[in-house]
Amino acid sequence: MVQVAMQDGLVIGIDIGGTKIAAGLVDGNAEIKYQTRSPMVPDSDAAAGLAAVIAAIDSLSVRFPNNGIDSLIHGIGICSPGPLDPATGIVINPPNLPCWRNFPLATKISQIYGVPVKVDNDANGAALAEAQWGAGRGHRNVFYATIGTGIGTGIVLDGRIYHGRTGAAAEGGHLSIDYRGPLCRCGKRGCIEILASGPAIAKRAQAKLMAQNGISSAILDLANGDPGAVTSEIVNRARADGDPIAQETIQETIEFLCVWLGNIVDLLEPDVMIIGGGVASMLSPFFDEIRNRLPAYCINSRCREIPLLRARHGADSGILGGASIAATNIGVVSKR
Repeated sequence: MVQVAMQDGLVIGIDIGGTKIAAGLVDGNAEIKYQTRSPMVPDSDAAAGLAAVIAAIDSLSVRFPNNGIDSLIHGIGICSPGPLDPATGIVINPPNLPCWRNFPLATKISQIYGVPVKVDNDANGAALAEAQWGAGRGHRNVFYATIGTGIGTGIVLDGRIYHGRTGAAAEGGHLSIDYRGPLCRCGKRGCIEILASGPAIAKRAQAKLMAQNGISSAILDLANGDPGAVTSEIVNRARADGDPIAQETIQETIEFLCVWLGNIVDLLEPDVMIIGGGVASMLSPFFDEIRNRLPAYCINSRCREIPLLRARHGADSGILGGASIAATNIGVVSKR
């Protein structure tokens, strides 16, 4: 493949979600020069879904009204919900994108724009972006997790996403730490996602409130007296106010993460562990505590040497993830 200098042009990063598409022009310094957000149409047909992606890409051309962007774009990287096949760029059957079943997204987009196109899932893309351009820069082997509504993970080894044999590797959010635990939506019990994601934190706090019916709690005050309105953000605010139920809930979450990350260290021993997502910002004050408690949960005697860092790229992780996938696909990774 012809090697190009990203400084002479741009790549496009696309982040596809169940309701929106974010698209951005990214330069060789990993800076988003321009970005747009537009609706996705997940419940329509495959053609409508493709048209939404095309419209998102075309919307970037307003920055180049005279010459267009075709001559300046060296590649397109797309972060899409899975399951998908990163080797072929086929989106298989994502639950929140029913419009696509065995849909050759990479081929379709490449045929339209005439540039290399790579498709991967969002956690893999964000992991690569953090490894190349973020908190993992300078480290060979990176473990990345995003903790929010769910828990997604990505593994980067020697600068490359580790996909496994069929592209289904790195489903770390569905690593079970309690085979008798609550049933996860994946069908397994005790997955870290069902224990430590944002909704899981809220659900545990709600259960504690119901078990102590009538107790005075800052959680209920913040939720206007409605236990069903409790969110992980409310739990964290109540913790900061000293609420005992909130503090207990957060401490449980920290212990779950210690068990999980201890297993990750024993399996991978990465150079760095990076946590992103909305819950990560809430738990980042406890990262040092988690790392210092790891010896109780893994056999690696040097586990505390592994940095546990907050992800650098927040809401733009999908766009930058797509851009990093595109840059790697065309054989060039710029350095900041």
